[in-house]
Formats: sequence, structure tokens, C-alpha cells
Amino acid sequence: MAFIDAHRQEFGVEPICAELQVAPSTYYAAKVRPPSKRALTDAALSEVIVVEHAANYSVYGARKMWKHLHRAGHPVARCTVERLMRAADLHGVVRGRAKRTTIPGKDGSRAGDLVNRAFTATAPNQLWVADFTYVRTWAGFSYVAFVIDVFSRMIVGWKADTRMRADLVTDTLEMAVWARGRAGVNDLAGLIHHSDAGAQYVSLALTERLAALGMRASIGSVADAYDNALAESTIGLFKNELIRRKGPWRTLDDVEIATLEYVDWFNNRRLHTELGDIPPSEHEANHYRQNPASTTLETREPSLH
Repeated sequence: MAFIDAHRQEFGVEPICAELQVAPSTYYAAKVRPPSKRALTDAALSEVIVVEHAANYSVYGARKMWKHLHRAGHPVARCTVERLMRAADLHGVVRGRAKRTTIPGKDGSRAGDLVNRAFTATAPNQLWVADFTYVRTWAGFSYVAFVIDVFSRMIVGWKADTRMRADLVTDTLEMAVWARGRAGVNDLAGLIHHSDAGAQYVSLALTERLAALGMRASIGSVADAYDNALAESTIGLFKNELIRRKGPWRTLDDVEIATLEYVDWFNNRRLHTELGDIPPSEHEANHYRQNPASTTLETREPSLH
């Protein structure tokens, strides 16, 4: 059909059909035949997939889009999603390699590693991990810091700034504390705050603030990405799903607005594979539904490994 349509003006339908050994009546019948039920269903579902793919930062591959469609009330086979996404040239995001921004503190004094790469928690507010990354803008470099709850992978605090100073990470911590307080969790004593050995994270300002909140500081080793792997993984998602796909970025204000929207999507709508393909906020809601008296719960014991 496609070949005849492409060449009929040059050679005519009957000569082409003769060469292809197809009856002209078959071609003409196919031209007036109404679309099949499958074709109509595919067309409608393709529109939904295109819209939902764009609404989720165009980062979902076939598996996660299939999960998302089921949650949105569109029961469909995974192979159908794969076929329609392939036809529409829609793809999931592919991670790139991250650039390190850690500048080790030089005073030689820092907290020990209480995590030892065991990024697990049985409840919210037992273990937070923190890190920051850079974003190129036309006005110069900007830096975005994050605090992530290990239990739910929720971004509980973030800040964008043009300088890598201690207040970049202390203000991010304050936002995380405020967000948890706004949700009714006011006692964070015993919580482990884990980061790499960057100068900002071993600063006196952050150390004193953690102590005032009753939190336990934990610092990974220098130049070892695995010692803060969960934070770097979340930042990798941020860079690949937002920064590299939506740029170029003009100013810090542009980065701030985009990060605000991304964090809202990440926490409340993005399906997270490690959580069973549900958003972080839903994972926390499920926990509190099953443990109605839980707030901070028991604190995490330091790893002995």
C-alpha cells in the first residue's frame, strides 16, 4: 500500500500492481476500508502516551510508561506500549556520567562514616543523604544542593545558589527540617545526616547546626563516589531528566523555578523503581497508614561493618 501510494503518480496503479502481483481491486478495496478496531485503539492510546510522556519530563522508557498508564487507568499490555513508543520515536532517558564537585575539607577534622555504604532505612527520618551539583548557565555556574530521605527517596530539602559556600548546604538542611516540621515531624533527634567530605559539609556552621538539632553527622571518605552513592544517584536523575534535557539555562532564577517544578514532580508523581514503581510521597503515606503512631520512629543504629 505504501509503495503504491508513493509511486502511483509516476507509474499508475495497475502497472505497479502487475509487477507486485497484486490485484488492483485489492488496493482500491483497502483504500476505502475503514480503520480496524486495533488501529483505532492504537491511535487513541498513542495520543495518551505522547501526552503522558511529555508530562513526565519525557524520561520514561516503555516499562515505566506501562506502569504509569496502568496507574492512570489505561490497562494495556507492555508489548503494546513498547510498539507504540517505538512507532512514535519516544525513548526513556539515558544516564550520563556526573562531574564531581567535592572539594575535600583541609582541616583534617570531620565526623566518621556511620553508614558504610548501607543506604537502608525502615522508616522516614532515620537517614538523610546530602550532596550538591553544578549547573552551567549563561550567567555563570550555579549550584544546586539536595537532602534526600533514604527510606522514601524523597527530596526533603534543596537550594540553588551561585556560590559553593557553607550556607548552600546549611540552608538546604533548614529547608528539610522545615518541610518535615510542616508535615508534623518536629523531633529529628538521632537522625543520621550523611554526606561526602566536601568542605561545605565539614564546615563548622553545618556541624554546629546538626548538633543543635540532635542529628548525627556522617561523612564518607574522600574521592569515593560509593560512599554517598544514593545522593549521587538522585543527582544523576536530576541532571539527566531536567538539566541536560531542558537547557540551555540562562540564569539562576531559571534553574530555581525549573528545580522547584522538578522536585514537586519527583516527590509526588515520578514512579521510582526502588519503591515498587510508586512516587516517594505515596511510599511515605503507605508507611504512615500502616504505622499511624509513627513520626520519627526508632533511630538507625550506626553500622558496625
